[in-house]
Amino acid sequence: MLATFLRDVIRRNMTRFRLFGPDETASNKLDGVYEASGKRWLAQTLPEDEDGGALSIDGRVMEMLSEHTLEGWFEGYVLTGRHGLFATYEAFVHVIDSMFNQHAKWLEKSKTELDWRAPVPSINLLITSLVWRQDHNGFTHQDPGFLDVVTNKSPGVVRIYLPPDANCLLSVADHCLRSHDYVNVIVADKQPHLQYLNMQDAMVHCAKGIGIWDWASTDQGAEPDVVIACAGDIATMEALAAVEILKANCADLKIRFVNVVDLFRLMPDTEHPHGLSHRDFDSIFTRDKPVIFNFHSYASLVHKLTYNRTNHANMHVHGYRERGNINTPFELAIINGVDRYTLAIDVIDRVPRIASSGAHTKEWLKNQIIESVRYAHEEGIDRDEIRDWTWKD
Repeated sequence: MLATFLRDVIRRNMTRFRLFGPDETASNKLDGVYEASGKRWLAQTLPEDEDGGALSIDGRVMEMLSEHTLEGWFEGYVLTGRHGLFATYEAFVHVIDSMFNQHAKWLEKSKTELDWRAPVPSINLLITSLVWRQDHNGFTHQDPGFLDVVTNKSPGVVRIYLPPDANCLLSVADHCLRSHDYVNVIVADKQPHLQYLNMQDAMVHCAKGIGIWDWASTDQGAEPDVVIACAGDIATMEALAAVEILKANCADLKIRFVNVVDLFRLMPDTEHPHGLSHRDFDSIFTRDKPVIFNFHSYASLVHKLTYNRTNHANMHVHGYRERGNINTPFELAIINGVDRYTLAIDVIDRVPRIASSGAHTKEWLKNQIIESVRYAHEEGIDRDEIRDWTWKD
C-alpha cells in the first residue's frame, strides 16, 4: 500500500520528490514506485542492472549501496526546498547516525536562532526490514537501536512513529511528507501484516498518536485490572493475541488495551511538543495498575521516556533483549519475551486476584512456549496457529 502511495506522490511531483534507498527498493517491497519512475542511472548499463525498475537519467529513485552517500544526497536535496523519503534496513540505518545527529543539530539552531532561515522539507526515514522478521539474515540484522539515538536530539526537531498497520502507515507517511523542519522516523516492517483499523479510524488514531482500542479492551469504562500497551506492528499483534488468550481463560479480567503510534506521546508535555500532560497520561495508563508494555525496540527506551510518570513503578516493558540467531519469527519473539504467551503470563503474575486462579492457565502458557520452540527447531517454521493467527472479535 505504501508503494502505491509513493508511486502516486512521484507521479504528481516529478521534479520535486525523490525516493532514496541502498539498492533495496524491491527488497523493501517498494518496487511499485517503478510504475511512476525508474532508477536514476548515469553509467553504462548491463541487462542484469535492471531489477524491475527501468534505468534513466531522469529516474526519481536514487539507489546506491552506501547509506551515508544517500543521506548526504537527501540532506542537500531538501535544502533546495524539495521533498523525499529514505527507506533502509533497520539494522543499517546506524550507518548514518552521525549524519542524522548533525542535521538535527542544524535544524535546531536554524529554527531557534536564525529567524531569516526559510523552513525546509523534513528528512523522512522509513526504517524497515525490522528486527522481528530476520529469520533468514539472523543476529547481524537485529538492531532496533536507532530510536535511542533519535530520542537524544532536541524535541523540537525529531518525531518517531510506529504505525500498527498499513492504514496507519499511510496516514503517518502522508503527514510526514507534508511536514517541514523535522527528522521523521517511521518504523514499519516490509512483510505483510494484519489490518486492524479502517482508513478513517486510522487517521483519527494517528492524529491522537496514542489511544485506547475499545474493541480490544474488556474494561468497558470501568477501572481496569491491567493495562496492556504496545508500540510497533509485531508488538501490537502479539499484544492482541495475548488479550485473546486472557479473554478466553480469565473471563472476568478487566483489560485496557492501549496502542502508541507517536512514541513521544509517552513524554510529558513540558519536555516534548507531542507529549501528554500527566493528567492525560494517568487517565490512559492509570495511577496504580500494572502496565504490560510490548515494545518494538529496547525496553529501556520506554522507561527513559516515562521515568517521571506517576505509575512508572508499575510499567513492565517487554522489548528486544539482544538475543537472536537464524530463528523463526515466533521463536525470536519468545527468546526476547515479546510473544503472546509470555505477555499473558506476565499479566497473570501482576494482577493479584488472578495469581492463584490463573495457575492452570499459566502452566498451559508455559507448555505452549516449549512446544512452539520445539516445533520451530524441528520444522523450521512456526506452527500454523501462530502463522495464521487473526483477531477474531
